Amino acid sequence: MEQNSAMGILTSLIPFVVIFAIFYFLFIRPQRNQQKKHKEMLAALKVGDKVVSYGGIVCEIVRVEEKFFTVRSGESVMQLAREYVSYKVEQ
Repeated sequence: MEQNSAMGILTSLIPFVVIFAIFYFLFIRPQRNQQKKHKEMLAALKVGDKVVSYGGIVCEIVRVEEKFFTVRSGESVMQLAREYVSYKVEQ
């Protein structure tokens, strides 16, 4: 009797494990890889690189600080938080 109940529990858990594995490989893992690449890109930015902010502003990095970039867009100079850099513009 105990063996049947143990097998029943295992067979009822198998679908949940399969669903979790599917979610992991389709959603969680690719998102982690994307976050890792974005973090590496932010760490590699230097003065003179052109970036696009999440707001769509194209600007050039003038100074690199710990939490901010000082950027120039047109004639205006402003600070941009590291988290708001979307991607680097390849020249």
